[in-house]
Amino acid sequence: MRIYLLFIIVVVTLGGFLFGFDMAVVSGIIPLIKTDFALSASQEGLFVSSALIGCIVGVAFAGKLSDRYGRKSLLIAAAALFFLSAIGCSLSPDFFTLLVARCLSGVGVGVASIVVPLYIAEVSPASLRGRMVTCYQLAVTIGILIAYLSNAAVLQYNWQWTDGSHWRMMFLMGAIPALLFWFGLYRIPESRDG
Repeated sequence: MRIYLLFIIVVVTLGGFLFGFDMAVVSGIIPLIKTDFALSASQEGLFVSSALIGCIVGVAFAGKLSDRYGRKSLLIAAAALFFLSAIGCSLSPDFFTLLVARCLSGVGVGVASIVVPLYIAEVSPASLRGRMVTCYQLAVTIGILIAYLSNAAVLQYNWQWTDGSHWRMMFLMGAIPALLFWFGLYRIPESRDG
């Protein structure tokens, strides 16, 4: 039972990992995007805040939607948003498309920030609930760290997109945990209250 619970927690906390990763990955991308798209200061600010705008939307509706459709269903939707955002940002032909893809990521972050700890609390036994929910915050922090390390690796090993840009590869790195999250969610049960 505890091994299966650990598996569930690892899968679900990938939502927290992606929260941290998606919020931190832009730190290494900003100077590269600024150069490639010749962004003004206001466009740069819009790019950085676009994920936060999406996050507000995700948070605003996550609770009600998870009550209606279940926690697991909403987590699957968040995983899909994380994946689509990583691919969309990587393939963005223009600045507007990049903003839309970042907003999608923000919606995923907003949903994950509400539903992941809720799901964990509902599947954990009372004696382990506090420790299990803490795993979510740990995953957010690890996601931030991995975003910085993956950005550094992309630059150090000169992993470039076909157009020679590094920032597209930095975004694309987020597709890997998003896929793991998505596929893992199909192997876990719905929560008790979801």
